[in-house]
Amino acid sequence: MVAESNVTDTARRLWLITRTTLSTAHAALRQGSQLNDKVKPAAENNDEAARSELAAQLRTKMVDELISEGTIVSARVEAAMRKVPREQFAPGVDLEEVYQLYNGVVTKRDEAGTSVSSVSAPQVQAHMLEQAEITEGMRVLEIGSGGYNAALIAELVGPSGQVTTVDIDEDITDRASRFLDETGYSRVNVVLADAEGGVAEHAPYDRILVTVGAWDVPPAWVEQLAPTGLLVVPLQVRGLSRTIAFEKTDQCLVSRSARLFGFVSMQGAGAHQGKLLIMRDGEVTLRFDDDFPVDSTALEGVLDTPRVEVWSGANIGRFELWAGTQMWLATALPGFCRVVLDKKRDSGLISPPGSHSAAMAVVDGGNLAYVTTRSTPNEQEVEFGVHAFGPDAMKVAEEVAEQLRVWERDYRNGPGPQFRVHPAGTADDLMPEGRIVDKKHSRITISWPDVANAAAGRDALQENTK
Repeated sequence: MVAESNVTDTARRLWLITRTTLSTAHAALRQGSQLNDKVKPAAENNDEAARSELAAQLRTKMVDELISEGTIVSARVEAAMRKVPREQFAPGVDLEEVYQLYNGVVTKRDEAGTSVSSVSAPQVQAHMLEQAEITEGMRVLEIGSGGYNAALIAELVGPSGQVTTVDIDEDITDRASRFLDETGYSRVNVVLADAEGGVAEHAPYDRILVTVGAWDVPPAWVEQLAPTGLLVVPLQVRGLSRTIAFEKTDQCLVSRSARLFGFVSMQGAGAHQGKLLIMRDGEVTLRFDDDFPVDSTALEGVLDTPRVEVWSGANIGRFELWAGTQMWLATALPGFCRVVLDKKRDSGLISPPGSHSAAMAVVDGGNLAYVTTRSTPNEQEVEFGVHAFGPDAMKVAEEVAEQLRVWERDYRNGPGPQFRVHPAGTADDLMPEGRIVDKKHSRITISWPDVANAAAGRDALQENTK
C-alpha cells in the first residue's frame, strides 16, 4: 500500500509539472503569435511605404524625361502625369516596367497569347494628350479602357468636366472601374459597349481619344464630336498606323498632326483583318491592308524568276524613322503592301533591310518588288535599293527607286502629308487631290504638299529646331 501510494503521488506530481510546463509553453506561443501579428503589419507597411516612395521617384523621372525629349510640352499634361499613380493601374507589375518610357504593360491576352488590352506606354499617352489639347471643363470620350489614361484625362478636365471611357470587354471595364474608384476618380463614367457606336448618352464630346488601333472612322464618332471638337485616333491607312489628330469641319475631318505609334487592334464591329498571300510554303508572305490589287494567281511562280537589283542613290539615317518614306510609297504606288520573311524557312531568296524580317513592297501585275538597304561610305546612313521579280521586274524596280529619290529630294524632313476623312459615298469630284483610300464608313485622302510648299515646310521645321 505504501509503495502504491508513493507511485500515485509521484505520478500526480509529474502530471502537475507537465501541465504547468505545457500551459507556460502555450502562453509563450500565444504571446509570440501576438508579437508576430504586430510585427507583420509593421513590416508590410514599411514595404508598402518603400514601394510608394520608389513609385514617386520613378514617376518624377518619367515625366522629367518626357519633358526633356519634347513629348510633354504643356504644364497641364505635366501636372496630370506627375499626380496620377500609374502603378495603381498595373498591380503586381515591377515598378521599373510600369514606368518604362517606351513600353506598355499588357493587362490581358487572348487564347493565342495576343495582347488585347494594355496600359499604353507613357510616351504614347503623353503625346496623345498633347495632341488632344484638353482643357478644363471639356467633355471627353475615351475609346478603349484601362483606367490610367481616363484618370489623366479627369485631371485635365477638372471637376467641371466629364470623362467617359468605353470598352467592349467586361473584364477590362470592371478592372478600370475598380482602379478608378481606388484612386479617387470614381466620377469617370465607365461604359461596357461596342465603341463602333460611340456613347450617345454623354455626347456631344469636345474630344474623342481612341486608344486602340482603328481601321476606319465610324459615323457615330463624327456625329458625337462637337462642332469644334478634335478626334485623336490611331488610324490604319494602307497598312500603316498613324496616331492622327483630326479637327471637325463642315465637310470632313482634317488632320492637324500625325505620328507613328502602334496599338492593340479594335475588337467588335470595327475589327478588320487584312489579306495575306502566302508564298513558297510560308517562307514569304505578302500583307495587304485591303483587297489584293491583282488576281493572286498572277503572282504564281513570280519568286522563281531571276531577282533584279536597282540601287536608288537615296539615303536614310541608320536611326532615322522610316515613317515618312513608308507613307510616301503607300501614297505614290497603287500596289503597296508589306513582304514578311519567315526566318525559320529563309532560303536567302529575299533580303529585307538590316536584320528586319519585313519590308515595304509593291505588287504591279505579275511583278513583285520590295525595298532593302545597303551600307554607304557614311557610316551614319544607308542607301535604299529595290529587289524585284517578274516579267517586268526591271521596270517596276526603277519605278520604286524613282519614288525613293523623290521622297529624299522633296519630302525628307518635311511636314508630311495631310489626311482627310470624308463620308463613304462622297463623289470623286468633291474629294481633294491625293491618294484615295476607300473603307466601309469613309473615304480617306492622303495629300502631300507641292514641292515648293514642302521645301518651305522643311525649312520651317529646321528653323524651329535651331
